Amino acid sequence: MAPASVLTRSLTAIMAVSCGLLVANLYFAQAAIEPISRELGISPGSEGLVVTLTQFGYAAGLLLIATLVDVVENRRLVLITVAATIVGLIGVTAAPSAPVFLLAAFVVGVSSVGAQVVIPLATHLAPAEHRGRVIGDLMAGLLGGIMLSRPYANFVTGLLGWRWVFGISAGMILVLLVVLWLRLPGRQPEHPVAYGKLLSSTFGYLASSRVLQRRAAYHALAFAAFNFFWTCAPLMLHATFGLSQLQIALFALAGAGGALVAPLTGRLADRGHARMITGVVFAVMAAMFLVTDWAVGVRMLVPLIVAGVLIDAATQGNQVAGQRIIFGISPEARGRVNSAYTFTFFLGGAVGSLLAPFVYEVGGWSAVAIVGASIAVFSLLLFLTERIDRRHHEQYAASS
Repeated sequence: MAPASVLTRSLTAIMAVSCGLLVANLYFAQAAIEPISRELGISPGSEGLVVTLTQFGYAAGLLLIATLVDVVENRRLVLITVAATIVGLIGVTAAPSAPVFLLAAFVVGVSSVGAQVVIPLATHLAPAEHRGRVIGDLMAGLLGGIMLSRPYANFVTGLLGWRWVFGISAGMILVLLVVLWLRLPGRQPEHPVAYGKLLSSTFGYLASSRVLQRRAAYHALAFAAFNFFWTCAPLMLHATFGLSQLQIALFALAGAGGALVAPLTGRLADRGHARMITGVVFAVMAAMFLVTDWAVGVRMLVPLIVAGVLIDAATQGNQVAGQRIIFGISPEARGRVNSAYTFTFFLGGAVGSLLAPFVYEVGGWSAVAIVGASIAVFSLLLFLTERIDRRHHEQYAASS
């Protein structure tokens, strides 16, 4: 195993950028779904596949590929997934028909889980006393990629067309591949297991660890609320404030500022405040959803932007705190633990994305704000039950 000293600040920055560039590919199609569907002849009833096949590919990759970080040499695994992402992006860029596009989009989704290989690799390379800081830095890169993906895709689609969105990304990922080839250190897992056992034990950790169950549940709820906001915000901004596509892109760009909280929460988690962060972020999230309802009602854009940034910051803070805790559960199985955690909260986010348009259609932004605040309040109440969960306390003490 590579020594912890190899994780310099510059290498941490490279790994953070890697997470952002890879995960951003999951969200480009959301911004360009209409021109993609129109050009490739995808019917209105089927255009959801433009987005969901990438998401399904990512979910499959979490289970089938990200878990391999515990058995396969990590540097090789990262490089293979990054190379596969380039192939998938080229396929999307050049797709002559809907079936080719959808197949390539699925490949992009599967291979983008390279980000979830980089994260546990970094935790192995980082000294224990700085692990939270490193996770925070990587999460800042990852969330920055998510938040910047939409304004980037909106801007490039409007200027050059949707194919350029994916083509430019392929070029950036190619540069990333070269940088990772030159800079990324290797790590050979010390206790490899058979692949079948690897997959079964991934859910075994989720079934047996109360700490992992709780942290996965907390962030599944947080990510559902996060997606409620960002799925409906563009619809509301156009309908209520009359913003153009470019102006909506700028709103999303401002929201990316929430990623800046990740390094701070990582450092607080290193000092033993991870659980305090959880309570604070859900209280902030609940309050900010209510602020958005007021801001939309009085047509004030500035407080809406501030609330959006803080919702993003709360989501980011909760994920950093959660991963700081779960990576202590079983050091030799961090890939599996992270895969179970990420797969679970990813499903929560998918449910949020699925239900949000229906809620907005039925009740407008007030309904979205009420649902988002309710999710945050429920999460806070669930978190407070930790005090009476003896099994959680025993497992948390063992993993700390």
